[in-house]
Amino acid sequence: MNKMAQKLAPSGVARDFGFFIDGEWRHGREMFERKSPSHDVIVTRIARCTEDDLNDAVAAARRAFENGTWAGLASSERSAILLKTAELLKQRRDDIAFWEVLENGKPISQAKAEIDNCISCFEMAAGAARLLHGDSFNNLGESLFGMVLREPVGVVGLITPWNFPFMILCERVPFILASGCTVVVKPAEVTSATTLMLADILTEAGLPKGVYNVVTGTGKSVGQALTQHPDVDMLSFTGSTGVGRSCIHASADSNLKKLGLELGGKNPIVVFADSDLEDAADAVAFGISFNTGQCCVSSSRLIVEESVADKFEKLVVAKMEKIRVGDPFDPETQIGAITTDAQNKTILDYIEKGKAEGARVLCGGNKVDLGRGQYIAPTLFTNVKPDMSIATDEIFGPVLSVFRFSTLEEAISLANDTVYGLAASVWTKDISKALKVTRKVQAGRFWVNTIMAGGPEMPLGGFKQSGWGREAGMYGVEEYTQIKSVHVDLGKRTHWIA
Repeated sequence: MNKMAQKLAPSGVARDFGFFIDGEWRHGREMFERKSPSHDVIVTRIARCTEDDLNDAVAAARRAFENGTWAGLASSERSAILLKTAELLKQRRDDIAFWEVLENGKPISQAKAEIDNCISCFEMAAGAARLLHGDSFNNLGESLFGMVLREPVGVVGLITPWNFPFMILCERVPFILASGCTVVVKPAEVTSATTLMLADILTEAGLPKGVYNVVTGTGKSVGQALTQHPDVDMLSFTGSTGVGRSCIHASADSNLKKLGLELGGKNPIVVFADSDLEDAADAVAFGISFNTGQCCVSSSRLIVEESVADKFEKLVVAKMEKIRVGDPFDPETQIGAITTDAQNKTILDYIEKGKAEGARVLCGGNKVDLGRGQYIAPTLFTNVKPDMSIATDEIFGPVLSVFRFSTLEEAISLANDTVYGLAASVWTKDISKALKVTRKVQAGRFWVNTIMAGGPEMPLGGFKQSGWGREAGMYGVEEYTQIKSVHVDLGKRTHWIA
Protein backbone atom coordinates (compact mmCIF):
# COMPACT_ATOMS: atom_id res chain seq x y z
CA MET A 1 0.00 0.00 0.00
CA ASN A 2 1.44 3.37 -0.97
CA LYS A 3 1.42 6.65 0.97
CA MET A 4 -1.82 7.84 -0.61
CA ALA A 5 -3.61 4.69 0.54
CA GLN A 6 -2.30 5.22 4.07
CA LYS A 7 -3.72 8.74 4.18
CA LEU A 8 -7.20 7.70 3.07
CA ALA A 9 -8.92 5.30 5.45
CA PRO A 10 -11.96 5.15 7.72
CA SER A 11 -11.66 7.61 10.60
CA GLY A 12 -12.95 5.12 13.13
CA VAL A 13 -15.92 7.39 13.91
CA ALA A 14 -19.17 6.59 12.13
CA ARG A 15 -21.02 9.48 10.50
CA ASP A 16 -24.72 9.87 11.33
CA PHE A 17 -27.09 10.88 8.54
CA GLY A 18 -30.63 12.11 8.81
CA PHE A 19 -33.08 12.14 5.93
CA PHE A 20 -34.21 15.08 3.82
CA ILE A 21 -37.80 16.26 3.30
CA ASP A 22 -39.12 19.63 2.11
CA GLY A 23 -35.74 21.34 2.40
CA GLU A 24 -35.11 20.21 5.98
CA TRP A 25 -33.10 17.50 7.69
CA ARG A 26 -34.94 15.10 9.99
CA HIS A 27 -33.61 12.61 12.52
CA GLY A 28 -34.41 8.92 12.32
CA ARG A 29 -35.98 7.13 15.26
CA GLU A 30 -34.14 3.95 14.27
CA MET A 31 -30.73 3.78 12.60
CA PHE A 32 -28.99 1.25 10.38
CA GLU A 33 -25.23 0.80 10.83
CA ARG A 34 -23.20 0.32 7.66
CA LYS A 35 -19.82 -1.41 7.74
CA SER A 36 -17.22 -0.72 5.11
CA PRO A 37 -17.00 -3.88 2.98
CA SER A 38 -13.28 -3.20 2.61
CA HIS A 39 -12.33 -2.46 6.20
CA ASP A 40 -14.92 -4.22 8.40
CA VAL A 41 -15.58 -1.10 10.49
CA ILE A 42 -18.80 0.89 10.87
CA VAL A 43 -18.61 4.02 8.72
CA THR A 44 -22.17 5.40 8.57
CA ARG A 45 -25.44 5.27 10.47
CA ILE A 46 -28.47 5.75 8.26
CA ALA A 47 -32.09 6.38 9.29
CA ARG A 48 -34.68 3.64 8.86
CA CYS A 49 -37.56 5.77 7.60
CA THR A 50 -41.19 4.79 8.08
CA GLU A 51 -44.12 4.84 5.70
CA ASP A 52 -45.25 8.05 7.42
CA ASP A 53 -41.90 9.62 6.53
CA LEU A 54 -42.40 8.55 2.92
CA ASN A 55 -45.89 10.04 2.87
CA ASP A 56 -44.44 13.34 4.13
CA ALA A 57 -41.81 13.29 1.39
CA VAL A 58 -44.34 12.60 -1.36
CA ALA A 59 -46.61 15.35 -0.01
CA ALA A 60 -43.69 17.80 -0.05
CA ALA A 61 -42.83 16.85 -3.63
CA ARG A 62 -46.49 17.23 -4.62
CA ARG A 63 -46.72 20.71 -3.08
CA ALA A 64 -43.51 21.78 -4.79
CA PHE A 65 -44.79 20.52 -8.11
CA GLU A 66 -48.27 22.00 -7.87
CA ASN A 67 -47.18 25.43 -6.64
CA GLY A 68 -44.86 25.85 -9.64
CA THR A 69 -41.74 26.85 -7.70
CA TRP A 70 -39.77 24.56 -9.99
CA ALA A 71 -41.88 23.58 -13.00
CA GLY A 72 -43.02 27.17 -13.31
CA LEU A 73 -39.51 28.58 -13.61
CA ALA A 74 -38.13 29.60 -16.97
CA SER A 75 -35.87 26.91 -18.37
CA SER A 76 -32.96 29.35 -18.13
CA GLU A 77 -33.43 29.51 -14.34
CA ARG A 78 -33.64 25.73 -13.96
CA SER A 79 -30.57 25.43 -16.17
CA ALA A 80 -28.62 27.86 -14.00
CA ILE A 81 -29.30 25.81 -10.86
CA LEU A 82 -28.22 22.60 -12.57
CA LEU A 83 -25.00 24.28 -13.74
CA LYS A 84 -24.36 25.59 -10.23
CA THR A 85 -24.78 22.05 -8.93
CA ALA A 86 -22.15 20.85 -11.41
CA GLU A 87 -19.74 23.49 -10.12
CA LEU A 88 -20.34 22.49 -6.50
CA LEU A 89 -19.77 18.84 -7.39
CA LYS A 90 -16.39 19.79 -8.82
CA GLN A 91 -15.48 21.40 -5.50
CA ARG A 92 -16.64 18.39 -3.44
CA ARG A 93 -15.51 15.63 -5.77
CA ASP A 94 -12.94 14.12 -3.42
CA ASP A 95 -15.24 14.17 -0.39
CA ILE A 96 -18.08 12.48 -2.25
CA ALA A 97 -15.69 9.87 -3.66
CA PHE A 98 -14.37 9.15 -0.16
CA TRP A 99 -17.83 8.30 1.20
CA GLU A 100 -18.72 6.37 -1.94
CA VAL A 101 -15.68 4.14 -1.39
CA LEU A 102 -16.38 3.68 2.31
CA GLU A 103 -19.90 2.37 1.77
CA ASN A 104 -19.50 0.63 -1.59
CA GLY A 105 -15.93 -0.72 -1.62
CA LYS A 106 -15.07 0.38 -5.18
CA PRO A 107 -11.56 1.73 -5.98
CA ILE A 108 -11.06 5.43 -5.26
CA SER A 109 -9.80 6.09 -8.80
CA GLN A 110 -13.04 4.68 -10.19
CA ALA A 111 -15.20 6.63 -7.73
CA LYS A 112 -13.56 9.91 -8.75
CA ALA A 113 -14.03 9.11 -12.44
CA GLU A 114 -17.70 8.37 -11.81
CA ILE A 115 -18.18 11.74 -10.14
CA ASP A 116 -16.61 13.39 -13.17
CA ASN A 117 -19.35 11.69 -15.19
CA CYS A 118 -21.94 12.94 -12.68
CA ILE A 119 -20.71 16.50 -13.23
CA SER A 120 -21.16 15.98 -16.96
CA CYS A 121 -24.71 14.73 -16.35
CA PHE A 122 -25.67 17.97 -14.62
CA GLU A 123 -24.01 20.01 -17.35
CA MET A 124 -25.78 18.04 -20.06
CA ALA A 125 -29.15 18.31 -18.30
CA ALA A 126 -28.69 22.06 -17.91
CA GLY A 127 -28.49 22.38 -21.67
CA ALA A 128 -31.33 19.93 -22.22
CA ALA A 129 -33.62 21.95 -19.93
CA ARG A 130 -33.32 24.87 -22.35
CA LEU A 131 -33.81 22.70 -25.45
CA LEU A 132 -36.88 20.79 -24.29
CA HIS A 133 -39.77 21.69 -26.58
CA GLY A 134 -42.93 20.48 -28.22
CA ASP A 135 -44.12 20.79 -31.81
CA SER A 136 -46.66 22.56 -34.00
CA PHE A 137 -48.92 21.49 -36.85
CA ASN A 138 -49.68 24.19 -39.37
CA ASN A 139 -51.21 21.69 -41.78
CA LEU A 140 -54.66 21.16 -40.28
CA GLY A 141 -56.44 23.58 -42.59
CA GLU A 142 -57.10 27.32 -42.58
CA SER A 143 -59.24 27.29 -39.45
CA LEU A 144 -57.30 24.90 -37.16
CA PHE A 145 -53.85 25.15 -35.63
CA GLY A 146 -52.24 22.31 -33.66
CA MET A 147 -49.63 22.31 -30.91
CA VAL A 148 -47.94 19.47 -29.03
CA LEU A 149 -46.85 20.45 -25.54
CA ARG A 150 -44.37 18.56 -23.38
CA GLU A 151 -45.26 18.87 -19.71
CA PRO A 152 -43.45 17.41 -16.69
CA VAL A 153 -45.04 14.16 -15.57
CA GLY A 154 -45.20 15.35 -11.94
CA VAL A 155 -43.84 13.64 -8.82
CA VAL A 156 -41.19 11.03 -9.61
CA GLY A 157 -40.16 8.24 -7.27
CA LEU A 158 -36.55 7.16 -7.78
CA ILE A 159 -35.12 3.91 -6.39
CA THR A 160 -31.37 3.49 -6.88
CA PRO A 161 -29.08 0.46 -6.34
CA TRP A 162 -25.92 -0.07 -4.31
CA ASN A 163 -23.48 -0.78 -7.14
CA PHE A 164 -23.28 2.80 -8.48
CA PRO A 165 -24.99 4.83 -5.73
CA PHE A 166 -23.98 8.28 -6.92
CA MET A 167 -23.54 7.75 -10.65
CA ILE A 168 -26.94 6.15 -11.25
CA LEU A 169 -28.48 8.87 -9.07
CA CYS A 170 -26.87 11.51 -11.28
CA GLU A 171 -27.81 9.75 -14.50
CA ARG A 172 -31.41 10.38 -13.45
CA VAL A 173 -31.87 13.31 -11.06
CA PRO A 174 -30.58 16.14 -13.30
CA PHE A 175 -32.73 14.94 -16.20
CA ILE A 176 -35.78 14.59 -13.94
CA LEU A 177 -35.18 18.13 -12.72
CA ALA A 178 -34.56 19.44 -16.24
CA SER A 179 -38.06 18.27 -17.19
CA GLY A 180 -39.62 20.27 -14.34
CA CYS A 181 -40.53 17.28 -12.16
CA THR A 182 -40.02 16.93 -8.42
CA VAL A 183 -38.50 13.78 -6.93
CA VAL A 184 -38.47 11.46 -3.92
CA VAL A 185 -35.36 9.27 -3.82
CA LYS A 186 -35.01 5.98 -1.98
CA PRO A 187 -31.34 4.92 -2.17
CA ALA A 188 -30.09 1.43 -1.40
CA GLU A 189 -29.98 0.92 2.35
CA VAL A 190 -26.26 0.09 2.40
CA THR A 191 -25.10 3.02 0.22
CA SER A 192 -27.22 6.03 1.15
CA ALA A 193 -24.56 8.57 2.17
CA THR A 194 -23.80 10.24 -1.16
CA THR A 195 -27.49 10.51 -2.10
CA LEU A 196 -28.02 12.42 1.13
CA MET A 197 -24.93 14.57 0.48
CA LEU A 198 -26.46 15.66 -2.84
CA ALA A 199 -29.36 17.22 -0.90
CA ASP A 200 -27.04 19.82 0.65
CA ILE A 201 -25.40 20.51 -2.71
CA LEU A 202 -28.70 21.03 -4.51
CA THR A 203 -29.92 23.30 -1.71
CA GLU A 204 -26.78 25.40 -1.92
CA ALA A 205 -27.24 25.58 -5.70
CA GLY A 206 -30.67 27.17 -5.15
CA LEU A 207 -33.08 24.29 -5.69
CA PRO A 208 -36.44 25.19 -4.08
CA LYS A 209 -37.53 23.17 -1.05
CA GLY A 210 -39.59 20.07 -1.71
CA VAL A 211 -38.15 19.48 -5.17
CA TYR A 212 -35.54 16.91 -4.02
CA ASN A 213 -36.42 14.65 -1.09
CA VAL A 214 -34.60 11.58 0.27
CA VAL A 215 -36.07 8.81 2.41
CA THR A 216 -33.82 5.98 3.52
CA GLY A 217 -34.61 2.44 4.58
CA THR A 218 -35.24 -1.02 3.20
CA GLY A 219 -36.71 -1.90 -0.15
CA LYS A 220 -39.35 -4.09 1.48
CA SER A 221 -40.76 -1.22 3.52
CA VAL A 222 -39.96 2.22 2.08
CA GLY A 223 -39.18 1.05 -1.45
CA GLN A 224 -42.34 -1.01 -1.78
CA ALA A 225 -44.45 1.81 -0.36
CA LEU A 226 -42.95 4.21 -2.90
CA THR A 227 -43.79 1.93 -5.83
CA GLN A 228 -47.38 1.63 -4.57
CA HIS A 229 -47.90 5.27 -3.62
CA PRO A 230 -50.99 6.67 -5.36
CA ASP A 231 -49.61 10.23 -5.45
CA VAL A 232 -46.40 9.32 -7.28
CA ASP A 233 -46.86 9.91 -11.02
CA MET A 234 -43.81 7.98 -12.25
CA LEU A 235 -41.31 5.55 -10.79
CA SER A 236 -37.74 5.06 -11.99
CA PHE A 237 -36.17 1.85 -10.69
CA THR A 238 -32.71 0.42 -11.31
CA GLY A 239 -32.04 -3.08 -10.07
CA SER A 240 -32.86 -6.72 -10.68
CA THR A 241 -35.44 -7.93 -13.19
CA GLY A 242 -37.27 -9.75 -10.39
CA VAL A 243 -37.81 -6.56 -8.40
CA GLY A 244 -38.65 -4.76 -11.63
CA ARG A 245 -41.57 -7.15 -12.09
CA SER A 246 -42.81 -6.30 -8.60
CA CYS A 247 -42.71 -2.61 -9.56
CA ILE A 248 -44.94 -3.38 -12.54
CA HIS A 249 -47.42 -5.22 -10.31
CA ALA A 250 -47.38 -2.40 -7.74
CA SER A 251 -48.05 0.18 -10.43
CA ALA A 252 -50.92 -1.87 -11.81
CA ASP A 253 -52.43 -2.29 -8.35
CA SER A 254 -52.19 1.41 -7.46
CA ASN A 255 -52.50 4.28 -9.93
CA LEU A 256 -50.96 2.85 -13.13
CA LYS A 257 -47.99 5.15 -12.67
CA LYS A 258 -45.53 5.45 -15.53
CA LEU A 259 -42.41 3.29 -15.10
CA GLY A 260 -38.78 3.61 -16.11
CA LEU A 261 -36.91 0.35 -15.46
CA GLU A 262 -33.23 -0.45 -15.96
CA LEU A 263 -32.92 -4.09 -14.97
CA GLY A 264 -30.62 -7.07 -15.32
CA GLY A 265 -28.14 -8.00 -18.01
CA LYS A 266 -26.14 -10.97 -19.29
CA ASN A 267 -24.16 -9.03 -21.81
CA PRO A 268 -22.19 -10.53 -24.72
CA ILE A 269 -18.81 -9.37 -26.01
CA VAL A 270 -18.28 -10.86 -29.47
CA VAL A 271 -14.69 -11.18 -30.67
CA PHE A 272 -13.90 -12.05 -34.30
CA ALA A 273 -10.58 -13.48 -35.45
CA ASP A 274 -9.77 -10.36 -37.48
CA SER A 275 -9.92 -8.02 -34.48
CA ASP A 276 -6.94 -6.57 -32.62
CA LEU A 277 -6.76 -9.44 -30.17
CA GLU A 278 -4.56 -7.62 -27.64
CA ASP A 279 -7.00 -4.71 -27.49
CA ALA A 280 -9.98 -7.04 -27.31
CA ALA A 281 -8.43 -9.09 -24.49
CA ASP A 282 -7.84 -5.96 -22.45
CA ALA A 283 -11.46 -4.87 -23.05
CA VAL A 284 -12.75 -8.30 -22.03
CA ALA A 285 -10.80 -8.23 -18.76
CA PHE A 286 -11.93 -4.67 -18.07
CA GLY A 287 -15.54 -5.36 -19.03
CA ILE A 288 -15.99 -8.13 -16.48
CA SER A 289 -13.83 -6.64 -13.71
CA PHE A 290 -14.95 -3.00 -13.68
CA ASN A 291 -16.71 -2.28 -10.36
CA THR A 292 -15.84 -5.90 -9.40
CA GLY A 293 -18.31 -7.08 -12.02
CA GLN A 294 -21.14 -5.55 -9.98
CA CYS A 295 -22.30 -3.70 -13.05
CA CYS A 296 -25.48 -4.23 -15.05
CA VAL A 297 -23.59 -3.70 -18.33
CA SER A 298 -20.68 -6.00 -17.43
CA SER A 299 -19.71 -8.13 -20.43
CA SER A 300 -20.16 -11.49 -18.71
CA ARG A 301 -20.38 -13.71 -21.83
CA LEU A 302 -17.31 -13.86 -24.08
CA ILE A 303 -18.25 -15.16 -27.54
CA VAL A 304 -15.03 -15.73 -29.50
CA GLU A 305 -14.34 -17.09 -32.98
CA GLU A 306 -13.25 -20.73 -32.87
CA SER A 307 -10.08 -20.25 -34.96
CA VAL A 308 -8.49 -17.95 -32.36
CA ALA A 309 -10.31 -19.12 -29.21
CA ASP A 310 -7.39 -20.99 -27.59
CA LYS A 311 -5.00 -18.12 -28.22
CA PHE A 312 -7.51 -15.54 -27.08
CA GLU A 313 -8.33 -17.34 -23.83
CA LYS A 314 -4.62 -17.26 -22.96
CA LEU A 315 -4.48 -13.53 -23.68
CA VAL A 316 -7.48 -12.90 -21.43
CA VAL A 317 -6.03 -15.05 -18.64
CA ALA A 318 -2.76 -13.11 -18.82
CA LYS A 319 -4.68 -9.85 -18.50
CA MET A 320 -6.96 -11.01 -15.69
CA GLU A 321 -4.09 -12.39 -13.64
CA LYS A 322 -2.45 -8.95 -13.65
CA ILE A 323 -5.51 -7.13 -12.31
CA ARG A 324 -4.72 -5.52 -8.97
CA VAL A 325 -7.17 -6.54 -6.24
CA GLY A 326 -6.73 -4.55 -3.06
CA ASP A 327 -7.60 -1.77 -0.66
CA PRO A 328 -9.91 0.58 -2.58
CA PHE A 329 -8.15 3.64 -1.18
CA ASP A 330 -4.94 2.61 -2.93
CA PRO A 331 -5.02 4.51 -6.26
CA GLU A 332 -3.35 1.53 -7.96
CA THR A 333 -6.19 -0.83 -7.01
CA GLN A 334 -8.34 -1.96 -9.95
CA ILE A 335 -10.78 -4.26 -8.11
CA GLY A 336 -12.06 -3.41 -4.65
CA ALA A 337 -14.36 -5.21 -2.26
CA ILE A 338 -17.65 -6.97 -2.93
CA THR A 339 -20.27 -4.53 -1.64
CA THR A 340 -22.55 -6.75 0.46
CA ASP A 341 -22.24 -10.03 2.34
CA ALA A 342 -25.18 -11.45 0.39
CA GLN A 343 -23.63 -10.60 -2.97
CA ASN A 344 -20.29 -12.04 -1.90
CA LYS A 345 -22.00 -15.34 -1.08
CA THR A 346 -23.98 -15.26 -4.34
CA ILE A 347 -20.86 -14.87 -6.48
CA LEU A 348 -18.95 -17.62 -4.66
CA ASP A 349 -21.97 -19.93 -4.94
CA TYR A 350 -22.12 -19.37 -8.71
CA ILE A 351 -18.43 -20.15 -9.03
CA GLU A 352 -19.03 -23.48 -7.27
CA LYS A 353 -22.07 -24.16 -9.48
CA GLY A 354 -19.96 -23.56 -12.57
CA LYS A 355 -17.40 -26.08 -11.41
CA ALA A 356 -20.06 -28.61 -10.44
CA GLU A 357 -21.79 -28.30 -13.83
CA GLY A 358 -18.58 -29.11 -15.68
CA ALA A 359 -17.14 -25.74 -16.67
CA ARG A 360 -13.38 -25.36 -16.26
CA VAL A 361 -11.74 -22.49 -14.38
CA LEU A 362 -8.87 -20.92 -16.33
CA CYS A 363 -8.08 -18.30 -13.70
CA GLY A 364 -9.46 -16.99 -10.42
CA GLY A 365 -12.37 -18.84 -8.88
CA ASN A 366 -11.36 -18.01 -5.33
CA LYS A 367 -11.60 -15.47 -2.53
CA VAL A 368 -8.68 -13.09 -2.03
CA ASP A 369 -7.61 -12.84 1.60
CA LEU A 370 -6.33 -9.37 2.48
CA GLY A 371 -6.85 -9.79 6.22
CA ARG A 372 -10.07 -7.78 6.19
CA GLY A 373 -12.95 -7.10 3.83
CA GLN A 374 -14.34 -9.42 1.15
CA TYR A 375 -12.60 -9.79 -2.20
CA ILE A 376 -12.92 -12.21 -5.13
CA ALA A 377 -10.35 -12.85 -7.86
CA PRO A 378 -11.47 -12.20 -11.47
CA THR A 379 -12.67 -15.57 -12.73
CA LEU A 380 -12.70 -17.05 -16.26
CA PHE A 381 -14.65 -20.21 -17.12
CA THR A 382 -14.27 -22.20 -20.34
CA ASN A 383 -16.15 -25.30 -21.58
CA VAL A 384 -19.36 -23.47 -20.69
CA LYS A 385 -22.64 -24.87 -22.05
CA PRO A 386 -25.59 -22.55 -22.83
CA ASP A 387 -27.84 -24.20 -20.21
CA MET A 388 -25.42 -23.82 -17.28
CA SER A 389 -26.34 -21.45 -14.46
CA ILE A 390 -23.23 -19.35 -15.05
CA ALA A 391 -24.28 -19.00 -18.70
CA THR A 392 -27.89 -17.91 -18.12
CA ASP A 393 -28.04 -16.08 -14.77
CA GLU A 394 -26.87 -12.58 -13.96
CA ILE A 395 -24.13 -13.28 -11.42
CA PHE A 396 -23.24 -9.63 -10.74
CA GLY A 397 -19.61 -10.34 -10.00
CA PRO A 398 -16.25 -10.77 -11.77
CA VAL A 399 -17.15 -14.10 -13.39
CA LEU A 400 -16.80 -14.51 -17.17
CA SER A 401 -17.98 -17.45 -19.32
CA VAL A 402 -16.46 -18.30 -22.72
CA PHE A 403 -18.41 -19.56 -25.75
CA ARG A 404 -17.11 -20.30 -29.25
CA PHE A 405 -18.59 -19.73 -32.72
CA SER A 406 -17.68 -20.55 -36.31
CA THR A 407 -19.99 -18.31 -38.34
CA LEU A 408 -21.35 -14.78 -38.01
CA GLU A 409 -24.88 -16.16 -37.72
CA GLU A 410 -23.81 -18.44 -34.87
CA ALA A 411 -22.19 -15.50 -33.07
CA ILE A 412 -25.42 -13.48 -33.31
CA SER A 413 -27.49 -16.44 -32.13
CA LEU A 414 -25.26 -16.94 -29.09
CA ALA A 415 -25.31 -13.21 -28.30
CA ASN A 416 -29.13 -13.19 -28.35
CA ASP A 417 -29.46 -16.42 -26.36
CA THR A 418 -30.60 -14.66 -23.19
CA VAL A 419 -33.76 -13.13 -21.75
CA TYR A 420 -31.82 -9.89 -21.28
CA GLY A 421 -30.88 -7.15 -23.74
CA LEU A 422 -29.05 -4.42 -21.89
CA ALA A 423 -25.65 -4.06 -23.58
CA ALA A 424 -23.30 -5.72 -26.07
CA SER A 425 -19.91 -5.24 -27.66
CA VAL A 426 -18.38 -6.47 -30.93
CA TRP A 427 -14.71 -6.55 -31.95
CA THR A 428 -13.68 -6.74 -35.62
CA LYS A 429 -11.78 -4.71 -38.22
CA ASP A 430 -14.51 -5.39 -40.77
CA ILE A 431 -17.05 -2.55 -40.56
CA SER A 432 -19.63 -4.51 -42.56
CA LYS A 433 -19.40 -7.39 -40.11
CA ALA A 434 -19.58 -4.99 -37.15
CA LEU A 435 -22.72 -3.32 -38.48
CA LYS A 436 -24.42 -6.66 -39.17
CA VAL A 437 -23.86 -7.72 -35.57
CA THR A 438 -24.92 -4.31 -34.28
CA ARG A 439 -28.18 -4.50 -36.20
CA LYS A 440 -29.02 -8.06 -35.23
CA VAL A 441 -28.02 -8.26 -31.57
CA GLN A 442 -30.80 -7.20 -29.21
CA ALA A 443 -29.31 -4.67 -26.81
CA GLY A 444 -30.05 -1.11 -25.76
CA ARG A 445 -26.39 -0.08 -25.60
CA PHE A 446 -23.83 -1.23 -28.14
CA TRP A 447 -20.08 -0.75 -28.45
CA VAL A 448 -17.93 -1.43 -31.53
CA ASN A 449 -14.21 -1.98 -30.78
CA THR A 450 -14.66 -0.40 -27.37
CA ILE A 451 -16.44 -1.14 -24.10
CA MET A 452 -18.40 0.99 -21.61
CA ALA A 453 -17.63 4.16 -23.53
CA GLY A 454 -19.87 7.18 -23.94
CA GLY A 455 -21.32 10.05 -21.98
CA PRO A 456 -24.60 11.59 -20.78
CA GLU A 457 -25.51 12.75 -24.29
CA MET A 458 -26.39 9.13 -25.16
CA PRO A 459 -29.50 7.32 -23.85
CA LEU A 460 -29.30 4.39 -21.42
CA GLY A 461 -31.69 1.45 -21.29
CA GLY A 462 -32.39 -2.07 -22.43
CA PHE A 463 -34.36 -4.45 -24.64
CA LYS A 464 -36.38 -7.49 -23.54
CA GLN A 465 -36.25 -8.21 -19.78
CA SER A 466 -33.58 -5.56 -19.25
CA GLY A 467 -36.18 -2.87 -18.83
CA TRP A 468 -38.43 -0.11 -20.13
CA GLY A 469 -37.68 3.44 -21.18
CA ARG A 470 -34.48 5.44 -21.50
CA GLU A 471 -32.39 7.60 -19.18
CA ALA A 472 -29.91 10.43 -19.93
CA GLY A 473 -29.60 12.72 -22.93
CA MET A 474 -32.61 14.46 -24.45
CA TYR A 475 -34.39 11.09 -24.45
CA GLY A 476 -33.93 10.96 -20.69
CA VAL A 477 -35.50 14.39 -20.18
CA GLU A 478 -38.40 13.53 -22.49
CA GLU A 479 -38.94 10.30 -20.53
CA TYR A 480 -40.11 12.40 -17.58
CA THR A 481 -42.63 14.37 -19.61
CA GLN A 482 -46.08 13.70 -20.96
CA ILE A 483 -47.46 14.95 -24.25
CA LYS A 484 -50.54 17.11 -24.63
CA SER A 485 -52.16 17.79 -28.00
CA VAL A 486 -53.74 21.25 -28.29
CA HIS A 487 -56.14 22.28 -31.08
CA VAL A 488 -56.87 25.97 -31.64
CA ASP A 489 -59.84 26.99 -33.81
CA LEU A 490 -59.04 30.18 -35.73
CA GLY A 491 -62.46 30.84 -37.23
CA LYS A 492 -66.14 30.93 -36.43
CA ARG A 493 -67.71 27.60 -35.56
CA THR A 494 -69.96 25.87 -38.06
CA HIS A 495 -73.00 25.11 -35.94
CA TRP A 496 -74.03 21.49 -35.58
CA ILE A 497 -77.50 22.48 -34.43
CA ALA A 498 -79.15 24.77 -36.98
